[in-house]
Amino acid sequence: MNHATDAFPAAIGDSYHMGFTVGEHSAGHMRRILRLFLAAWDIAELSDAAELALTELVSNVVRHVPGRGCAVLILRRPEGLRVEVTDGCPHPPRVPGGGKDPLTEDGRGMLLIEAIADRWGTLPRATGKTVWFECDV
Repeated sequence: MNHATDAFPAAIGDSYHMGFTVGEHSAGHMRRILRLFLAAWDIAELSDAAELALTELVSNVVRHVPGRGCAVLILRRPEGLRVEVTDGCPHPPRVPGGGKDPLTEDGRGMLLIEAIADRWGTLPRATGKTVWFECDV
């Protein structure tokens, strides 16, 4: 299930923002959108890391957010790229550590993002949260 709540932009600017209801196969569609923007912005060298990180964030929405609604922001920055995924679930993503079993499946995607992105974090919102990552050129 993929349901876009906004229209695709007529021209490629420095950002892209769209609301989605995501499903099991949505990450592939999101990767294609991201790849188009990175190529247009002449920073395609960020594709592998950015696509993998975006896949993890979209997968978290599919697994943990009731209704599976989210908004995705792709933003060209002078030093590279910022991607944000905002959803209606207030709970921040879990990262293994603090005595937890490192082999547990929960949180491994965030460890992956930590390893491939230059920065990442979570911003609490009144009705959920935004999880973001940045990749530098």
